[in-house]
Amino acid sequence: MSLVTKLIWTFISLGIVTIWGLTLTGIVAKIFARVQGRLGPPVWQPFIDIIKNNAKRTAVSHGIMFYLGPVFRIAGGIGTYMFIPAIYGSLYFSNFSVSGDVFLVMYFIFFGQLGMALGAGEGGHPYSAIGVARGLAQMTAFEVPFALSVISLAVQYHTLNITEIVAAQQGGILSWTLFTNPLAVIAAMIAMLGMNMYNPFSVVIAPQETPIGPPTEYSASFLGMLATNRGIFNAAKMVLFMNLYFGGATNLVEMIVKTFCIYFFSVFIGVAFPRFKTEDAIRFFLKVPTLVGILAIAVFLI
Repeated sequence: MSLVTKLIWTFISLGIVTIWGLTLTGIVAKIFARVQGRLGPPVWQPFIDIIKNNAKRTAVSHGIMFYLGPVFRIAGGIGTYMFIPAIYGSLYFSNFSVSGDVFLVMYFIFFGQLGMALGAGEGGHPYSAIGVARGLAQMTAFEVPFALSVISLAVQYHTLNITEIVAAQQGGILSWTLFTNPLAVIAAMIAMLGMNMYNPFSVVIAPQETPIGPPTEYSASFLGMLATNRGIFNAAKMVLFMNLYFGGATNLVEMIVKTFCIYFFSVFIGVAFPRFKTEDAIRFFLKVPTLVGILAIAVFLI
């Protein structure tokens, strides 16, 4: 396959996963509303919001980095997905997975978060700075058990290539990392709660407060870009977890079903628990899941 054809199919894959990620956002909003006794917005509300925001213009300016923040953010989401195979064995939906590994994907995750922090920090709004501080502190905490889980996979499978990790899980459901290395899965799934920022780890966007962290001053097309990235990033993370821990997917339907089930884990926890304080969330990630991650490595080293 030529490079041009590869790029075309990768962007088609990106479009599909963006639509699925935004649909997930709408489904989750509806679920939260039903649990709270409300009717809730329609499932397609995220698409309406993006169209509406991109149709507007803003005169607000706080400097170059203020504009580049959302660009870095969406670049992190796209970069995360670009190096993950969406469908194992597919010539058209493998993206550029052969050119990277799981550590590269983790760097892209951090890149988007850091870009958002730099952009929101230049806005000057105090709530933006508070959201940035919360976000970076929590991200540093949940990256510890997630990194330990990934190291455990590297020791187990003797590779950091995502495609090879998926290939090692193709012997049936009992070959999934979920069953061959459950401690790594436990550490990673707890870390995922922090990544998705639902309760009890919603300290970054603080939905119970009127101003919601870093996006406070962004509006119009900038807010539309952030909303688009939320769809891409959410879906990309779920595809990554599906590949690392749940055997990957060999077709589009399997990918949709598995990513929905993985994402619903965060939703289930989010509607059942209240929000932690920032310091409580950090202590939590550095205790139980970190210990589980260390044990996951120790099991394969002993």
